[in-house]
Amino acid sequence: MSTETTSKNEQLIRKLYQVAEEQKIQEFVDLFTEDGVFFDASAGKEYRGADIGRTVEIYAKAFPDMHRELFKFYVTGDDVMVELSLNGTHKGPLALPFGTIPATGKKMSTPCGDFFHIENGKVKIFHCYPSGTVLLEQLGVLENLSAAVEK
Repeated sequence: MSTETTSKNEQLIRKLYQVAEEQKIQEFVDLFTEDGVFFDASAGKEYRGADIGRTVEIYAKAFPDMHRELFKFYVTGDDVMVELSLNGTHKGPLALPFGTIPATGKKMSTPCGDFFHIENGKVKIFHCYPSGTVLLEQLGVLENLSAAVEK
């Protein structure tokens, strides 16, 4: 494994985060292989094709000031792992598989671990593991989730 490969793979993932922050949905999707997969572990949902951009749309709507603070990159060949936090203010509806949480106005800073597999200079697999319980606690809805969710 060359330093150049490591550098290119890390640069690709940094670009992916940047276009997500800029809410450039199509550019985000274009960074994936044709058969690429994005798995949002906290929601238990897998996205493919054009739907890969849905998570960026969902979180941008709920947290218009969303910022990903990148702490540490671990690169091994074509695999990249990132330790980060998802930060923002809950100003819009947060659509989740079990319902929608209306805006609470609360800030969140949720720990997250992202795992990527790169193939031919594009993301083939992206598994995102945000701490859903921390997020829901920070929004003030964890204790009574059923009352907080609009179905």
